[in-house]
Amino acid sequence: MLVKWMRCGVVDQAGFDRGQRRWAALREQPGFRGQGGGWSRAQPGVAHLFAFWDGRRSYDAFMAGAHDGMAAAQQGSYEMLSVSLFEHRLDVKVGFLPTFTDVDVLRIALCKVRPDRVEHFTSMQQRVWNPAMAGSPGMLRGVFGQGPGNDFLVLSLWNSATERGKYREGAVARLSERAELDADVLSVAGDVVDVVQAWTV
Repeated sequence: MLVKWMRCGVVDQAGFDRGQRRWAALREQPGFRGQGGGWSRAQPGVAHLFAFWDGRRSYDAFMAGAHDGMAAAQQGSYEMLSVSLFEHRLDVKVGFLPTFTDVDVLRIALCKVRPDRVEHFTSMQQRVWNPAMAGSPGMLRGVFGQGPGNDFLVLSLWNSATERGKYREGAVARLSERAELDADVLSVAGDVVDVVQAWTV
C-alpha cells in the first residue's frame, strides 16, 4: 500500500473546502482505497490530507490521467503544497483500513532516522510503540510507512483529542527511553489534525 501525505498552506479556506469536497470522484479510480484529512491544530491555515492507494502503479496512472482535472477546482485557494510518499511497512493495531468516518483527530509523526539505526528503529516501532498505541483507549488504527531516504511516517487515528492527550501525557517519555528513540533519530516533527468529515472519500 502507498500512503500519500499532502500539506497545504491555505489562503482561501472556504474555496479550499469547496474544492476538497470534489475529490469524491477519487472513488472511481482503480487502486484508490481512501482519503481523509483536516486542519492543523498548531499551524493556522495548514491542511493535511492522506490518500491511500494499492501501490505505485495505480497511483502513477491516476497522476498521469485524472488528477489535474480534479485539482483544478482548488486552484488559487492555497499557496504552498508539499507531497510525500511512503510505502506501508506496518499496521499500528492489526488490520489497518484507510477509513476516517469514525475519526476525530489524526496524529502525525515524521521521523528522520539515522542510516545505521533503521533496523533498530523499525524493530522498536513493532515491539514497543505499536503495542502501546494499540492498547490506548481511543486509538482506532494507524500506519507506519517508509519514505525516501530514511524518513518514516507514523500516522495514528483517534476517536477523540481527549484520549490522544492522555496517551501523550502518560506514555511518550517512558516509551521514548525504552525504545532508545534519541539514538535512532535525527529529528521528529509532528502535528495534530482536526478531521473534517466532509473531506473523507
